[in-house]
Amino acid sequence: MTDPLEEFTTHRSLLFTVAYEMLGSAADAEDVVQETWLRWSSATAGPDAEEVHSPRAYLVRITTRLALNRVRTLARRKESYVGPWLPEPLLTAPDVADDVALADSVSTAMLLVLETLGEVERAVFVLREVFDLPYAEIAAAVGRTPDNVRQVARRAKAHVEARRPRVVVAPAEAQEVVVRFQKAITEGDLQQLLDVLSPDVVLNSDGGGLVQAALRPIRGVEKVLRFLAAVTPQGARVEAVEVNGGPGLAVSVDGVLESLATARLERGADGQLVVAEMFVVRNPEKLAVPPGVRLTR
Repeated sequence: MTDPLEEFTTHRSLLFTVAYEMLGSAADAEDVVQETWLRWSSATAGPDAEEVHSPRAYLVRITTRLALNRVRTLARRKESYVGPWLPEPLLTAPDVADDVALADSVSTAMLLVLETLGEVERAVFVLREVFDLPYAEIAAAVGRTPDNVRQVARRAKAHVEARRPRVVVAPAEAQEVVVRFQKAITEGDLQQLLDVLSPDVVLNSDGGGLVQAALRPIRGVEKVLRFLAAVTPQGARVEAVEVNGGPGLAVSVDGVLESLATARLERGADGQLVVAEMFVVRNPEKLAVPPGVRLTR
């Protein structure tokens, strides 16, 4: 085996992505990766170092087990969370959007679908459908038999397929809609806002009890526009950015990030793409993204 630090560094982005998709929290995923490094360095250092034939599989196994433990802690935090809980958003590089499967798997809408799975189902789905790991490796990671993992994978895939967004949108189309939305907000163009939002648009906001946010989803274009007007500070800068592998909006005041928004798009009666659902994260603790994170398969 090559140098343990070099092996870990090679697979670090993969390990973060696995943990993030299982947890929906960048901060918790970063903690899992750090603990994985401690376990890995302990196992591969010194005269009693383990013989590791596949560092990638070994590291993914450690990360998965640690993430499963962290899921239970995160579940308890969510029980006392103020208002809706949304996944922690990540500003991503264009290369994530280029990987269509990865971009879909880390979108806010998909991460919320994954939240409806049990913890082992979520781990199996992520490892199989996103990272295409063999059943034997997944079984070792989750402590099940390969046959059981196959059954769990089938159930999880059927569950996700029944709930995932059905409209396939090309990245360029999605980018165009978000840019139109950004321009309409910046210019205060009410008609353009009405054109880009579905009449039945739903807005979900996450303030964590720390900043102003709705405690329940807001439904209907007029109510959504009133909410956006209320929470967007005077002099705020609204710019189009890449969030979780897709187009989103960043709102900042005096250079400080105030919120990140993503959207689920669908086609209206005229066939034009419109915003059907918005996800706005305003909790400042979720906007403090750990430095140096990168998503990859």
